[in-house]
Amino acid sequence: MLSHHEATEKEKREICGWKYEGEYALYNMIGYEEMQRKKFGFGNPQMYTESFLHDGKLVGFCSLFDDGDEIFFGIGVNPHLCGKGYGQEMIERMYAVSKKKFPGKPLYLEVRTWNERAINCYQKAGFVIDGDVIHQETNAGEGLFYRMVRK
Repeated sequence: MLSHHEATEKEKREICGWKYEGEYALYNMIGYEEMQRKKFGFGNPQMYTESFLHDGKLVGFCSLFDDGDEIFFGIGVNPHLCGKGYGQEMIERMYAVSKKKFPGKPLYLEVRTWNERAINCYQKAGFVIDGDVIHQETNAGEGLFYRMVRK
């Protein structure tokens, strides 16, 4: 069972240092100090982030951003721990946090269409694809995305 709490500065720095390989390398983040300067990601003061730990070891994070009528949901798992089932539990716990912090607002996320591992995780956690494929430019380059929603 995972424990979780609001992410500390130290944990945010550690997460920014995670390095994914292969096609997942586009999820590698910029440094925490640069995020703070740009007020982007963890550096955005309006982004709420929790860290998730297993036996005291940081395994992942989830973020929430109030986007008006909906809450943008972000998630990341330590690259050495992907595929071990942590995502499901993290999503469920953060969904409960979201319902308390932002009652009545659904969660949404955007996921690259090729990322079947993530899509399967999100679907198991109650997210559904909402609408057509979206072509957009991101900090990690352009791509095709599904918008997924959980009510």
